[in-house]
Amino acid sequence: MAQQKKLVEAITSRDEDFAKWYTDIVKKAELADYSGVKGCMVIRPYGYAIWENMQRDMDDRFKRTGHENVYMPMFIPESLLQREKDHVEGFAPECAWVTIGGSEQLTERLCVRPTSETLFCEHYAKVINSYRDLPKLYNQWCSVVRWEKTTRPFLRTSEFLWQEGHTMHETEQEAREETLRMLQVYADFYKETLAIPAVVGRKTEKEKFAGAEETYTIEPMMHNGVALQGGTSHYFGDGFARSFNITFTGRDNTLQYPFQTSWGTSTRMIGALIMVHSDDDGLVLPPKIAPIQVAVIPVAQKKPGVLEKAAELKEQLLQAGLRVKLDDSDKAPGWKFSQYEMLGVPVRLEIGPKDIENGQCVLVRRDTREKMFVSLDAVVETIRTLLTDIHQSMYSAALENLHSKTFVARTHEEFLDIAANKPGFIKAMWCGDSACEDQLKDETGGVKSRCIPFVEEHLADVCVCCGRPAKHMVYWGRQY
Repeated sequence: MAQQKKLVEAITSRDEDFAKWYTDIVKKAELADYSGVKGCMVIRPYGYAIWENMQRDMDDRFKRTGHENVYMPMFIPESLLQREKDHVEGFAPECAWVTIGGSEQLTERLCVRPTSETLFCEHYAKVINSYRDLPKLYNQWCSVVRWEKTTRPFLRTSEFLWQEGHTMHETEQEAREETLRMLQVYADFYKETLAIPAVVGRKTEKEKFAGAEETYTIEPMMHNGVALQGGTSHYFGDGFARSFNITFTGRDNTLQYPFQTSWGTSTRMIGALIMVHSDDDGLVLPPKIAPIQVAVIPVAQKKPGVLEKAAELKEQLLQAGLRVKLDDSDKAPGWKFSQYEMLGVPVRLEIGPKDIENGQCVLVRRDTREKMFVSLDAVVETIRTLLTDIHQSMYSAALENLHSKTFVARTHEEFLDIAANKPGFIKAMWCGDSACEDQLKDETGGVKSRCIPFVEEHLADVCVCCGRPAKHMVYWGRQY
């Protein structure tokens, strides 16, 4: 038990230092490590396995909505990037440039893609000719580079993995429907797979994506009340199409511009998983993306029949479609218990000589630490039910955290008081002027508009900042 205590103490308390706690979990659970390239991380096998499970789930959802995967080049010629003015200005501070190829100076700088709108547009201009070529529903899994000044594993790194959807449509209505459909795909994924609730809505003009007409977002809340932009979906109208001269012959035989969308999520979702669900003993993972759903731990494994029964149980669970690991190493059971708690494995199965004699095993769930004795005949069915319950329990706990840390401000003074003393989201009315966003951010040291929810409450008649007539209710908060 001394080993178990030491492992647990290796993680800084979440309430003592949230940032240090987060970094401790990333390193102790072996999710990622720092690399020799400043701002870039090594995603270790366990961290990458989580990403693969996310990717597999999301990719299935994209394909069910008719999308196809493609791959675009890593490099963007400077002249291509310059063709959409607002877009290039928005990304200019974060661009990394290649100026030398081999030993020769390049005649034109190449940008290492920070996002791929321009590349897709260049391609679409070649392959879209008629309304019969539409819609184009493409998605790309790749890495992108944004030269960040301050980095933190998964949350903000110079290079990160993501998916970016890019679609073209015959009509504005189709493109707008696509924008909201993919936003809902993200919201469903967060709820159904990651067990994370989120506020969903539209970004203000100031916070929208560079080059977009409208940006929509899902905004989950971390345990400490800070927001994380969980995924965005953008409606571009025909602005990019005009800049890149993408035209098609319409049904009425006239030349028209298609309407465009893009949408994306990234490995920062792993950061969200940690900060929403985990605790002082390590990761707590939702069953659907846990690399190991059940850890089988033999107790007194050198005694006759124990390892054989553990292996038999593992095989039963594998046959049932579960992700299982049997730890038959010579480490002490207490060490193993701590290790799989650290890794966030949803269910631990313990089996020893007395359990075999009684025709049972012990199941321990990671989220609540509840321990139960289960008949060996019912173990598969029980674990399936347990995994479903664990997901719902984790979602309910995260939803309670979201609700308990969401506050209402009707006056400027209330807003400043909440921002200073109550971490979380603030619901408040806004006049629509970006100057008020700037003022509130400056006064509070970083509280920004998160989104205008689709269903707005009427909390007051006037803006919480300037006192002029209010146009929208906005969720405000600090962000990662």
